[in-house]
Amino acid sequence: MNNTQTKSTFSIGGDLTINRLGYGAMRITGKGIWGPPENKEESIKVLQRAVELGVNFIDTADSYGPNVSEELIAEALYPYPKGLLIATKGGLTRTGPNQWPVNSSPEHLKEALAGSLKRLKLDQIELYQLHRIDPNVPAEKTFEFLQQAQQEGKIKHIGLSEVTVEDIKKAQQYFDVVSVQNMYSVDNRKWEAVLTYCTENNIAFIPWYPLNAGNVEAVDVLQKIAADHKATVHQVALSWLLQHADNILLIPGTSSVAHLEENMKTSNVELTQEDIEKLDQLSKP
Repeated sequence: MNNTQTKSTFSIGGDLTINRLGYGAMRITGKGIWGPPENKEESIKVLQRAVELGVNFIDTADSYGPNVSEELIAEALYPYPKGLLIATKGGLTRTGPNQWPVNSSPEHLKEALAGSLKRLKLDQIELYQLHRIDPNVPAEKTFEFLQQAQQEGKIKHIGLSEVTVEDIKKAQQYFDVVSVQNMYSVDNRKWEAVLTYCTENNIAFIPWYPLNAGNVEAVDVLQKIAADHKATVHQVALSWLLQHADNILLIPGTSSVAHLEENMKTSNVELTQEDIEKLDQLSKP
């Protein structure tokens, strides 16, 4: 796919049209995604600047902080501008920095959803994503809770995270799955089959961890292409994702306004067909 064909927007669930370059609000918390940020003022500025730059899709979770990310979003942006989609997630608890125990029991999700609604000052979460399927809870019980919350109007659309195609199909017996958030990058395509399924079924695919900096070979190729375009390695990795499939939505996160502005220039990086072919070779699913 070349850049002239790249679509700049995607419609989640058929009715939430957003710009494909969004913002992930995990990094506006403290170290280890725990507690308040070192520079709260900068975090507030990042959120406000993101919207100024055209971001209308912000991805967060109750577990970021915990609670801190959602609270800062409301403080920075409420009352929210028309058309801004704030997606949040539930299903992880926090016991300390960098610790993420899974809990997708209906009891926990009920509490998590109520907390997110309150912190974000919303009557309805337009996109609520299950952070993880809990191996200790029957998936049917989790899906039934989400189905009920949707029927009650607390949730408009439902998404999943770190799931297989079979997981998606099982969930679809209870509700329409409109988004999937899995680890995926130019050099880590473990979930290629999931991306293909999402593309075929018009489900948004939201990759997290879009660049594995530890992959030396991949970084070398990215650096050469970045130098050709006077761009950063990160911009090239993000640009490849935008051009790889029209249903991919990007949520690069940062706690710095300068880094945010750099990420937002990704859409100006026009990869050539030759660039794309080189990057396509970096990882085989």
